[in-house]
Amino acid sequence: MKQLKRFSRLLTHSQLLPVLESGDDPLIGGQAVMEGVMMRTPQTYCIAVRKPDGEIITKEGISKRLSETSKFWALPLIRGCGVLGQSMTLGMKALNYSAQQAIEAENKEVELPEKTELPGWMLALNVAVSLTFFVFLYKFIPLLATQQLQKVMPRLDNSVGFSVVEGMIRLSIFLTFMFLISRMKDIRRVFEYHGAEHKVVFNYESDKDLSVENAQQFVTWHPRCGTSFLMVVMVVAIAVYAFVPVDGFWTQFAARIVLLPVIAGASYEIIRYAAKRQSSIFMYLVRPGLWLQRITTQPPDDSQVEVSIRALSDALKFEEQSGGEPVVA
Repeated sequence: MKQLKRFSRLLTHSQLLPVLESGDDPLIGGQAVMEGVMMRTPQTYCIAVRKPDGEIITKEGISKRLSETSKFWALPLIRGCGVLGQSMTLGMKALNYSAQQAIEAENKEVELPEKTELPGWMLALNVAVSLTFFVFLYKFIPLLATQQLQKVMPRLDNSVGFSVVEGMIRLSIFLTFMFLISRMKDIRRVFEYHGAEHKVVFNYESDKDLSVENAQQFVTWHPRCGTSFLMVVMVVAIAVYAFVPVDGFWTQFAARIVLLPVIAGASYEIIRYAAKRQSSIFMYLVRPGLWLQRITTQPPDDSQVEVSIRALSDALKFEEQSGGEPVVA
């Protein structure tokens, strides 16, 4: 029963990885985890987690940009897929680390051996179920629902109308899911750490000294957030699916899976362009994500901001120790 509870908790948090990740490939970025924050620099990362006794523990590691390892990963569209894949992999590693600390804290309370590794089957099953859940909820269900509506709404026989309705259903599912999951106490804590991560990134980008007082002056919503990225993905998907010349449920379903890298790559380019040219028309695609961050980020307390600052400070120190150039905002 305890293992099932742990798996359910890990699975729930895993569904938020695309929302909590950076949607761009910045010099500085991060992600909220269970009772902590992971911050990354061009070549390194640091995960900082606060234990129940108040101690902040950290774990540093190397994670070079893919674009620095091969010119292939620097190509337009391709680089977006690479950034997303690397971010998700690192994000899952950070989440697993924070979950491990939570398990050790639970064991300490009941006087069990403090070091208890997460079973390999739990980690593998979590990835498999998370991917299946994503495809089922955001690809299978919207397509099936739209095809059922098409039977009673002849206007949906054209590909544009079909794609728009499917996109609206997908967006409704996403917003409903975000609202419901935000009501969970556990998840609200993650959203507070998400807000702390954004505040500290803003603090760093402002060139002000990193401090709790300075960080708390900034807002919690950031244009490079994964929430904004997902909103752009959903809009781009509507445009792409409208031009897919295939019929039949399973053929259309397969096309939606195959086109995921194309949609992710195009969405990344839009986010990247909008971040550099905030007066461009593409900012209108990013703004809904900023509004949604009123849900996915929450005002953090000073102790949560302190954890985020520790993660960034240690990541920057490890970057220099590893031979990287000093990171300038």
